[in-house]
Amino acid sequence: MTNKDVKLDVYQALWSMLLRRPDGVERPVEQCFEMVGAAGFDGMCIDLGVTDMASARKCRDLFTQNKLGCLLTAFVKKIDDLPAVLDLAQELDAKFVNIIGQVMPLGVDATVPVVRRWMEMADHAGVEVQFETHRNSITNDLFATLQLLDAVPEMTVSADLSHYLVGREIEYPPSPATQEYIRRILTRAQSFQGRVASRQQIQVPLAFPHNRKWVDLFLDWWETGFALWLKQNPEKKALNFLCELGPSEYAMTGPDGYELSDRWEESLMMKSMVQDIWKRVAA
Repeated sequence: MTNKDVKLDVYQALWSMLLRRPDGVERPVEQCFEMVGAAGFDGMCIDLGVTDMASARKCRDLFTQNKLGCLLTAFVKKIDDLPAVLDLAQELDAKFVNIIGQVMPLGVDATVPVVRRWMEMADHAGVEVQFETHRNSITNDLFATLQLLDAVPEMTVSADLSHYLVGREIEYPPSPATQEYIRRILTRAQSFQGRVASRQQIQVPLAFPHNRKWVDLFLDWWETGFALWLKQNPEKKALNFLCELGPSEYAMTGPDGYELSDRWEESLMMKSMVQDIWKRVAA
């Protein structure tokens, strides 16, 4: 199989479709799925921290009707909370589950048994899991995560680098040492999540001229990550990229509470950007 036979699956997050406007207007979930399907996305991700499991089950027909694949993101607060998520993943035929593990013992040595236990549960259920790089979770800190990855060689991540840019207040341009730390994360990434951060903001508007340096930094990181993934996974047929531009308070707002940019248009912009990167890397 050559690189040209491998595809990039670009998903949209249902959480990203939330408006959270001051006037309370929201899109019906059916409209969200229709918009995502019509825009040419390959799938939708349901965040179980926002959408409860019963509501997620009701989306089964919407995935089919709109020809969208399924991903799940789960904030797992107790070790034994994961099996119910894995059962739901099987019901919805989810490609994999992003774990945001909120069992957070102090010290890397104490986190290793937690990660291994979750991986054992997933293996027993026959469901792929990845550990999302995310603040307020078992992968909260860049340095601790690097140590954890060293301790658990079979552990893979869903790389959302926005959390580390903010969490470590990474300078621009990043130092060679920082770039090497990020490369080590990218080497273990089995999927990627799309959000652009600055040193002080978790999510910045993509089209604002003063944010261009941060957009370019993330595009460069994703390109590096895509190339590493292709090199390391010759047997796989698809790489997943999730556009995950969150509503307020992730999105920046003005004094009236309304967002400063259109996240739906930004999601489409990001989709186009990463597809262009993929064409270049896979050529």
